[in-house]
Order: sequence, then C-alpha cells, then structure tokens
Amino acid sequence: MRIVVALGGNALLQRGQPADAGAQRENVAIAVRALAELAAGHEVVVTHGNGPQVGLLALQGEAYREEVAPYPLDVLGAESEGMIGYLLEQELVNVLGGRPVATLLTQVIVDAADPAFSHPTKFIGPVYDRNIGELLAAERGGALRADGPHWRRVVPSPQPRSIVELPTIRLLVEAGVLVVCVGGGGIPVVVDQDGRLCGVEAVIDKDRAAALLAYGLNADALLLLTDVAAIERDHGTPGAAPIARATPDELRALALPDGSMGPKAEAAAWFAETTGGRAAIGALRDAAAVLAGERGTSVHARVGVGSAA
Repeated sequence: MRIVVALGGNALLQRGQPADAGAQRENVAIAVRALAELAAGHEVVVTHGNGPQVGLLALQGEAYREEVAPYPLDVLGAESEGMIGYLLEQELVNVLGGRPVATLLTQVIVDAADPAFSHPTKFIGPVYDRNIGELLAAERGGALRADGPHWRRVVPSPQPRSIVELPTIRLLVEAGVLVVCVGGGGIPVVVDQDGRLCGVEAVIDKDRAAALLAYGLNADALLLLTDVAAIERDHGTPGAAPIARATPDELRALALPDGSMGPKAEAAAWFAETTGGRAAIGALRDAAAVLAGERGTSVHARVGVGSAA
C-alpha cells in the first residue's frame, strides 16, 4: 500500500518547548519510530509542518533588520524544509538501516489571485501570552491573532494548485526510496506572465498540500497525524465525542477552526472524495492503529462506509 503521511508541527516541537535543535531531535526520534512501523510493510512518503520553525527563522531575521533586509517567507520556507528534512532523514536512515531515504526541496504553485493573500489565517512562530500578543498585534497591524489561549503570528495560506517536483518524487518512490518532501506545504511559488516561477510571501497549509501530493502519487491512503486523537463532534463542550468514521459531507457539516482541525478535515474530505481512497486523522503515537481504522477518524467517500453519528 502506498501511504502519504503528514506529520503535524507537534512532531518536531511541542507547544511551550524551547525551539532548539535538541528538543526537535528528540521529537523527531519519537515520530520516526511511528513512521518505521508503517514503512515496515508499506510504501511511505512523508511530509511535515513547519509553522514553529519558519516563524523562528523570521524572528531571527528581524534581529538583523538594520543590516540585512528580512528574508521573504518562500526563502524561509525553503530553509525550514531543508532543516526539518535533514533531521527526519538522518533519523530514518539510522532506524531503517539500508532503506534508501531522500529529502527533496519542493515548490508548490499557488494562484497569485488567491483571496487568502488578503485574509491571513495560517499560524506560524512561537506562542505569546495575551498581553504581549495584543501589543505585538498593535505594532504589526493585526499580523497576530488569538490561537486558543495564546497569540501567534498569522500569514496568508493560499490553496496549493500543483507540485513542481511531482515527477521527480514519483521516480524516487517507484525506485523504492522513502521520500521526505513538500515540507511545510512546499515552497510557495506563482507562475509569472513569462512562465517563470517566482516565490511569494505565504505559507501553504501542509495538510492541503499533502492531499494534493497523495492524489498526484495515486496513493492508497492519506494519514494526517497530529497530537489529537480524533476529530470531535461538539469540540470544546461537555458533550464532545470522538468521530470514528465520516463521509466528506459529514466532515464539512462540522464547525471546525480554520487554524487547526479545519484544514485537516478539508484535506481528508477532498482526498477521499476525489480519489475514492481512504484518509484518516489521528495521533502520531497511534499511527499504525489509525491506518488500520482502529483509532482516529477515518474518512471514506462511499455512503454507508461510516457515519459521523
């Protein structure tokens, strides 16, 4: 079975953890144990988030504002994709032994007219408490918003349209290589009037990009792994209950936040509906059980396969 596995940002950095290399290596080791279990019996392609890392790089760049102009988000995205890919690839090689592994910097085309550019929703960077967050939001013109009890920077998150390096990824997968690619949703680029690729100031949602990758690779399954056990009906209320199975329409009927579970549900629904394959959302620690349908939320396009009730 060919599986695209999308790791949430928590796979590398838990909320409140210092954004240092040691903490990320420890979290990557945990993530790779789950990936190795899947790779033992399946063809696995890995993608990942980069919100905390790209935000950290942006903050580091601000320290040199008087000497060097801040780097744009597409360049920071490429930096974070290489950094995270290196950490994942090294640990995968250590754990999988002789299995070939490769990380590929990946460009993803977006539409320059996407309305997301005027409505930023994608959280990046560290969390701040409310007082500091409100001060920073006032200074930066609303570039920070509430993320649960905390505040974080938000940037545009346009829809991914196509993956530039998809033919190369396909060649590697068919050669038996475990590929880490489309990290952080991929490097956001547009095509100009001359047909040239140009980077843009945005961060693509990694779950939406993972669904597009899974579609392009004719994957049998898409796993969206995070620190949440399953999608919940009536999340945040006393009546909250996990949803074991759902159809795309049932997922779309749920009120899910744009900044967290909403894009995962949207990506899972789109993949299941478009391909007839299976998507699942669940906890990283339960990866094998999520694939087996024993944990998490499974999404199937066919009516009668599952219900959100």
